[in-house]
Amino acid sequence: MRKLIVAGVLGSLSLSYAEVINGAGASFPYPLYSRWAHAYYKETGVRINYQSIGSGGGVRQIKNRTVDFGASDAPLKPSEAEKHNLAQFPTVVGGVVLSYNLPVKDLKLSTSAICGIFLGKIKKWNHPEIKKTNPDKELPDRKITVIRRSDGSGTTWIFTNYLSKACPEWKEKVGYGKAVNWPTGIGAKGNEGVANYIKRVKGSIGYVEFAYALENNLMVALVENREGNFVKPSIETFKAAAAGAKWDPSKNFYEILTWQPGKNAYPIAGATFILLAKDYPKDRNRKVVRFFDWAFRKGDKMAEDLHYVPLPEEVKEKIRAYWRANGWY
Repeated sequence: MRKLIVAGVLGSLSLSYAEVINGAGASFPYPLYSRWAHAYYKETGVRINYQSIGSGGGVRQIKNRTVDFGASDAPLKPSEAEKHNLAQFPTVVGGVVLSYNLPVKDLKLSTSAICGIFLGKIKKWNHPEIKKTNPDKELPDRKITVIRRSDGSGTTWIFTNYLSKACPEWKEKVGYGKAVNWPTGIGAKGNEGVANYIKRVKGSIGYVEFAYALENNLMVALVENREGNFVKPSIETFKAAAAGAKWDPSKNFYEILTWQPGKNAYPIAGATFILLAKDYPKDRNRKVVRFFDWAFRKGDKMAEDLHYVPLPEEVKEKIRAYWRANGWY
């Protein structure tokens, strides 16, 4: 678990009297929330204590009313949000990438290769299914070690949702969720745990949010998309995946961005979401909303620097109207 506490003293502000907002959940947006929180503290003196415990933990904590906000990459369906009296809104769009530990740049992985690797059927890097799309690469006769999440994870939800759409055998045998019955692999906790394992284990492959791959200097694969094109993860290809999103406030902005059409659409994209308890005092939620409104106004460059896609202005305005309707803005 990574825990962020933005601490220190701003001007004459005593730390003991500093306002603190507590949140927990997805590790997917942790690098960005950490940066936003640091800048927000410097400007306002308000501390954000965000614990990167995975989406499953974030949803559980806000359902139990033990934090000010929860965070999840797996959006709650409108019926579930209503059942637990929760509001939900997105913050940014990002991508889950396939990182690997091989001295091979720009590896192209087809849908069938990815499916075979994570089903445990493709066991070596020089398998014909991988060689077929990488005829010019030196692929070693080395065992593939799959690294996947051991905790309840929104990153897992995005990745297995993609696999369930792209690979009928995966859908039939495994399905998707924040936790699944993995056919193969070594479990690690958090995006940071998976990234660290990949870094250490030669011949490994795993799925992480893009910022973690960049932070750890990991190789990332080009992935075959719905149109049969091999696309690199980037702000542009994540934007292409989100191009058709409706972002409907009446459905608590429920939107899934995996396996979207479009020649440049990255197939394993997703938004990350904040969850608020509607039965909290309005002032309590206003404090959380104030932070994310600040991030929407001043945090886009920080998001882009970490390869997340900021929400379009019209979507931010929809979210502000949603906050306003709940009396928090």
